[in-house]
Amino acid sequence: MEVAEVVPDFADAFAFDEFNRMQQEALPALLDSEANVVASAPTASGKTALAELAICKTLDAGGTALFIAPLRALTNEKEADWDRFEELGYSVYVVTGERDLNPRRARHADILVMTPEKLDSATRKHDTARYDFITDVDVCIIDEVHLLDSDRRGATLEVTVSRLRRLCDPRVVALSATMPNVDDVAAWLDAPPEATFEFGDEYRPVDLNAGVKTYTHGENSFADKYRRLYRALDLAEPHLNEDGQALVFVSSRQDTVQAAKKARDEVAERDVDMGARGDYDFHTETQQLDNDTLRNSCIDGVAFHHAGLSKNDKDLVEEWFKRGKLELLFSTSTLAWGVNLPARCVVIRDTKLHDPLEGEVDMSPLDVLQMLGRAGRPGYDDVGYGWVVCDGSDAGKYRRLLREGKEIESRLAENLDAHLNAEIAMGTVQDLDDVMSWLETTFYFQRARSNPEAYGFEDRRERVRTVLESLVERGFVETGADLGIEATGLGVLASKFYLRLDTAERFYDLATSEGIDEKAVLGAVATAAEFDSVSARQSEKEAVDDVLVGQDTGDMDAGARKVLAILVGSMNGTTPADLRSDAWVIKQNTLRLLAALQAFLDRFADPHAANCARRAEARVENGVAPDAVGLTAIDGVGAGRASKLAKEGYRTPGDVADAGPDALEDAGLSAGVAEQVHEGASGLPNVAVEWGDFPDTVARGENEMCEVTVRNSGDGANAGIQVTVNGVEMTATGTYLDGEATVPVGVFGATDDVLSYEVSVAFPDLPLVPVTATRTVQVED
Repeated sequence: MEVAEVVPDFADAFAFDEFNRMQQEALPALLDSEANVVASAPTASGKTALAELAICKTLDAGGTALFIAPLRALTNEKEADWDRFEELGYSVYVVTGERDLNPRRARHADILVMTPEKLDSATRKHDTARYDFITDVDVCIIDEVHLLDSDRRGATLEVTVSRLRRLCDPRVVALSATMPNVDDVAAWLDAPPEATFEFGDEYRPVDLNAGVKTYTHGENSFADKYRRLYRALDLAEPHLNEDGQALVFVSSRQDTVQAAKKARDEVAERDVDMGARGDYDFHTETQQLDNDTLRNSCIDGVAFHHAGLSKNDKDLVEEWFKRGKLELLFSTSTLAWGVNLPARCVVIRDTKLHDPLEGEVDMSPLDVLQMLGRAGRPGYDDVGYGWVVCDGSDAGKYRRLLREGKEIESRLAENLDAHLNAEIAMGTVQDLDDVMSWLETTFYFQRARSNPEAYGFEDRRERVRTVLESLVERGFVETGADLGIEATGLGVLASKFYLRLDTAERFYDLATSEGIDEKAVLGAVATAAEFDSVSARQSEKEAVDDVLVGQDTGDMDAGARKVLAILVGSMNGTTPADLRSDAWVIKQNTLRLLAALQAFLDRFADPHAANCARRAEARVENGVAPDAVGLTAIDGVGAGRASKLAKEGYRTPGDVADAGPDALEDAGLSAGVAEQVHEGASGLPNVAVEWGDFPDTVARGENEMCEVTVRNSGDGANAGIQVTVNGVEMTATGTYLDGEATVPVGVFGATDDVLSYEVSVAFPDLPLVPVTATRTVQVED
């Protein structure tokens, strides 16, 4: 059946001319009805075309399609793949946390591409002008819906899809790799039997021969990697000798590089005939690569692929592997979920991986099946070979997985309190009956009906009541006289920033305590529940001690001390090499947590405390000194420029604004940059404190009320003005400081001989160092 016959107006949107058998069987449900569709099919069988058919039907009717991609890296690939839709006049817009959202473009997009996490954020804020586009979706396509069973991300996907259906009730098309309980997913999404498809292995384009191979486990984990690598090469070698290709999955980006280096030597030692050193044209092509190590490796037919490579390098590696120029490819799991890049032989070298937030964890069964599904090249191979290399103690587990598959379970119960709190904070749940109604929209409810004993289905109302009572007791929710429930300020902030509830409590406790400073801020973040599973490897402990030398870390465990060391190192721009492998992930999570803590301190403490957290966030992000952190508030000024300006004596945006572009050029900025930086600095607050007729002396027993003026010659911003005398707070006020504000200050000739006054102005939302001014008054007898 030709594409042009089925969807003539969209034929150019497809990368092939004819639909395969699996796609043809699903066509009527996708195009001739409005029913929700669930399709489970083997990897590489052509599921993406089902998504594209659903998109075509929606676009033809003038609607908007939403595609939920399982990984952020895949949203970028879809954007590139779907240039075909752009060429037909339809717009594709990717919405992820790493991109600045353009609400207008999102609102006018024909195809939206999002991750579950970003969709969660958007649906929580659907009633704002920035995210109102999310309620105008006509079809929602869930790619790899078996992600529901993911430990960390499954519950997010589950509650987000349920929420979207309550908000705008789009048609849902859910696609999945083979799973035994596809009927549970269909029941959850109200897909009728005629629109529920379970395509078995007979629909695989190439048969799969999968198995488990063990290796002899030693005491040295580093040596074990090489034992597994040699085992993987033993399995791949026969196929490489027959002009086949092998794809080997390893646990980390660094491991892809190291494994490729070692494999090149081993392949040469074994005299395996591969590589293209005599191919002058390919040798010339490899000069396009950005990564020198990758360039040298590709000449020998060996390559590596991971998310840290440039898009250019990833694209070239994928292209050359498809063309057969590369025969042995080492990759992280990202490749298994994304590009259709099959190989005759697939080997999973590492079934355990180091997660920066969780420590050593087993690879997800979903990842294992997804990886093995890449075995077999359609049009080239009759059989694909997939192998799991593992320790003998794990062999039985993986053999059962290959034999029986993996039923998809709900993960909602593990974080029910946080997700329920989010629904209450949005106002979609207002009493216990609402809670039960909400629960019935989830996959958890459907799975509990299928397996009532495992899920405690009969006791669900009591369990929900217990969770609700716990939220009330902990201060996230409050009940009214009518037994209605609503979120407290604590509950709203926990939901807004996606915090674990333990972390929200910790932040609230800090906000209501005394003596909030940078040390307290960093300590609260380092001990957040989000980092509970962080562990410090033996090789890292010495580096942690070096960074934290002289610091009292109290009863922090090794994992929290590691997080703290990474934060301190990031702030100083000197993260030790031994900590860098986990530093990026920990740093990104820290920035989110510091933004949340800043909001907690602004709401429950005061602007000065919030400003402390905001400055800590800017220092962690940019790696600048405490006295130069305010410069990072200027658009276009990052770590390098802030340090350069600080060396020339500039400390605040006000200094930069007062200096002018010519002086900034003298400080080492180019003319264009100097103009830009000066303009940015001029748009920030520039504060001066004017004491007016403030006295120098006061007679003992006399009192005098004075006014101090705080003048802002820059743009307005939220500010906190605090007045202390002899270190004791006299007055504190929050205001929008635009122009000037006057503060009453009392001068009292009491028992002290000297009165030391300090006026401090802090901006809770900006990383500006507080502006302080002092005056001394002598008390005369």
